[in-house]
Amino acid sequence: MQSNVRAKIQAFGGFLTAMVIPNMGAFIAWGFITALFIPTGWIPNEQFNKLVGPMVSTLLPLLLAYAGGKLIYDTRGGIAGTIGTIGLIVGANIPMFLGAMIMGPLSAYIIKKFDGMIEDKIPTGFEMLVNNFSLGIIGFILCLLANSFIGPAVQEANNIISIAIKALVSTGILPILALINEPAKVLFLNNVIDQGVYYPLGMQDALNTGKSIYFMVASNPGAGLGLLLAYAVFGQGASKSTAPGAIIIHFFGGIHEMYFPYVLMKPITIISMICGSACGIFTFQLFGVGLAAGPSPGSIFAYLALTPKGNFLGVIAGVLVAAIVSFVITSFILKVSKANNDEELNASMIQSKAMKQEGKDLFNSVTTGKNSFNNKISFIAYACDAGMGSSAMGASLLKKKLAKMGIDIKVEHFAIEKVPENVDLIVTHKNLYDRAKMVSGNKEIITIENYLKDTNIDMLIERIKQENNK
Repeated sequence: MQSNVRAKIQAFGGFLTAMVIPNMGAFIAWGFITALFIPTGWIPNEQFNKLVGPMVSTLLPLLLAYAGGKLIYDTRGGIAGTIGTIGLIVGANIPMFLGAMIMGPLSAYIIKKFDGMIEDKIPTGFEMLVNNFSLGIIGFILCLLANSFIGPAVQEANNIISIAIKALVSTGILPILALINEPAKVLFLNNVIDQGVYYPLGMQDALNTGKSIYFMVASNPGAGLGLLLAYAVFGQGASKSTAPGAIIIHFFGGIHEMYFPYVLMKPITIISMICGSACGIFTFQLFGVGLAAGPSPGSIFAYLALTPKGNFLGVIAGVLVAAIVSFVITSFILKVSKANNDEELNASMIQSKAMKQEGKDLFNSVTTGKNSFNNKISFIAYACDAGMGSSAMGASLLKKKLAKMGIDIKVEHFAIEKVPENVDLIVTHKNLYDRAKMVSGNKEIITIENYLKDTNIDMLIERIKQENNK
């Protein structure tokens, strides 16, 4: 029951991500314009500074609304979403990010339901007329309703949230957010937090000040760096050998999912992540720093690129402090308990290898409580939450391994909700299995724990090799 609830929350976060991530280039462009050209920016420019307001108040919310509407009902839904959302924007005195993330999908859902009701009732030859006028009329009504009722309600809700957040900031206890952020992240709920809460608040904050700490409270790569460094120095077996590669991908590539399995392997290390993240947030607060836009991915390069003038010392200090605190605590945990968990990890790997020797038909006959899978694999979907970070890396590694063996199989990466129907097999992290199962139909799902080196991937490659040798 709990895993099903978590899967649904993850799916909600994935939906938010699918609205935000495709538009991150636009958000980053706005961040650069803000960091460079506002009066306190690197190169103040009165003309270019005029771009800041219209982009954040109109362009970015409309992009979110279109993306959200398109997710629900393709292009027609995207158009309905933008029509409804412009009603929120006009007359509002705040950027309507939260409103766009509500109104875009809602408008698309309404037009989709309407189309379903009249699908078989349109006279032949009148399809285009009905489709165009129905979208126009429904969009017109949604726009007026949004402007008159939904917009003011969203603005009032936003004011309440802003007051609560400002009260939290004024108390100086913003680091307590780490108690929520870090456990949620390792359960793959990070996108619910970032895209659903912190990024909209950060954009509103950045409009007034040119920067925001909210972009940093959950995306700081420092704590994950410290944890992985501790595993690289004091870990054993697979955890020690894979940690250096994970460091590069996490810290420089910005794919934070790389450290999640290391926390899950030894759950007590969540303490080091919470403490490291909290100390990082405290340091950011102490220096009064922020970023100009949301860093996506959360790479140190993205952090530095989006750091406004005069904030570099505090930003770098916050990342380093988080890394040092996390490293020290994780190192202590590994030193006092390393034998138990590393033995468990090695035993798990040995057991997996033994399972492989017990039968080459393991994947063909069983897995995850679904039907037997005996068809030759020709299309593999590597799936993760957003369909960009860990899945892109995993798909690339798998393709390279297969290519070295002279095997040509289609391997692509997707967000879980976007996995196409014609795939033969889905690869995803074990903590995303319930969510993948909700949307995969009867597809075979193979789960992994480590993105760089996983026994189940080795078994999959061996299976494909056997199939191609038949």
